[in-house]
Amino acid sequence: MVKRQQSSEVDKFKDIAIGQPDPLPVLPHIGSRRVVRTVRRSQLREIVPLSDTTIYEMEQRGEFPRRFNLTPRCVVWDLAEVETWIEERRNASSAGKIETRPAPDVRLRKTRPVKSDQG
Repeated sequence: MVKRQQSSEVDKFKDIAIGQPDPLPVLPHIGSRRVVRTVRRSQLREIVPLSDTTIYEMEQRGEFPRRFNLTPRCVVWDLAEVETWIEERRNASSAGKIETRPAPDVRLRKTRPVKSDQG
C-alpha cells in the first residue's frame, strides 16, 4: 500500500500555482529514503539527442552519467544524474565554456567543390 505525504490544503494550492508536481509517494519499506527514478535507453534517447556510441564513449571518459544494470538484460540511467548533466551542459554553453568546432571549408572538397564567389 502506498501512502501519500501529508500536506495542508494551502500547500496543495501553492504547489499547483507554482507548477510543482504532487509529492512523491512514501513507500513504507524504504522509509524516508529518496526514490531513484531511472530511464531506459529508449527514454534516454528522447531526453538526450545523442547516439548510443557517443553516449557510451562519453561514459567511458567520465563525461556522462554511468549506466547500471537492473538485470542482466536491463540497463538504466539515474534520471536525476541525467537531468543534472543536462543542466551543467546548459550552464557551460551559456558561459561559453563548451568549445565548438569550426564548420568545414566546403571549397576544399575533392568532389563537387562549392564554386567561389570571386570568379
